[in-house]
Amino acid sequence: MTDVKPQPSDIEIRDLTMAYGSSVIQRDLNFTINEGDIFVIMGGSGCGKSTLLKHMLGLLRPHSGDILYSGNSFFQASESEQGAMRQRWGITYQSGGLFSAMTLAENITLPLELYTQYTRAEIADIVAYKLALVGLAGYQKYYPSEISGGMQKRAALARAIALDPKILFFDEPSAGLDPISSRLLDELIVQIKESMGATVVIVTHELPSIFAIANNSVYLDNISHTMIAYGNPSDLRDHSTEPVVRQFLTRSAAAAIEEKS
Repeated sequence: MTDVKPQPSDIEIRDLTMAYGSSVIQRDLNFTINEGDIFVIMGGSGCGKSTLLKHMLGLLRPHSGDILYSGNSFFQASESEQGAMRQRWGITYQSGGLFSAMTLAENITLPLELYTQYTRAEIADIVAYKLALVGLAGYQKYYPSEISGGMQKRAALARAIALDPKILFFDEPSAGLDPISSRLLDELIVQIKESMGATVVIVTHELPSIFAIANNSVYLDNISHTMIAYGNPSDLRDHSTEPVVRQFLTRSAAAAIEEKS
C-alpha cells in the first residue's frame, strides 16, 4: 500500500487558552489549518471567534499555548521574524478598514510603499491589476465614500492581496451586505484563493457562505469554553454528535439574524 502524504499545514493551534485576566474565553484549543483550506471559525455569539482571530494575528498574547505558522512559533519568534510572518498575511476587517481620506489607489499603494522596493510606475501597475482582480478596474481615483458597501469590501480585498499573501484573514466579510453582494463576495474570495494559491481563514455567522466556500472549520462553544467540533461544515451539520453544532448549522435565517443582534 502506498503511504498517503499528509497535507502541509499553514497554521497550527496548540493547546491554546485565551483569557482576559481570570476570565477564560476558550481553553485547550488544538486544530490545524492546512495549505489551501478555506477555514471557518464559527460558534455562537460571545464564544471568542474574533478573539481567536486577534490571537492568530498576534494582536493578543495567549494565556497559554502557541500558534505556529509553517511550523514556526509566532509568539516565540523575534520581532523581526514576526514581521516577516505578517508580510505573508492579508487581512480584511468587518468594516472594510479602508482609510476614508485616501483614494482606493492610495489605500492599496500604502503596503506596497512600506514593504517593497517597486518604483511608482510599477506600483501603479500593481494597483490597477489588483483592482481589476476584484472587479474595480478604473476606480483608482474614487474615495471609499463614493462607492457602495459591496465595492468597499472588494477594495479592502484588493488592498489585502497587494503583497500576494499566502494566508488571507477575513473578519465577518459579508457583514452588512445584501444576499446577492454576499454571494458575489464569496465567489470572489474563492477565485482569489485559487489564483493565488492562498489559505483563507474566515470568522463568519453566515450559513450560505459557510456551506458555499468552506472545506474545514472549528466550532467554539460558549458554554464549555472550548472547541467541540472540527471538520468540514457539511459533515458536521449531518453527522456531528454535538446537538448544539447541528442546531447552529441548521438554524433558520431569522435565528441567525437574532443571534447577531
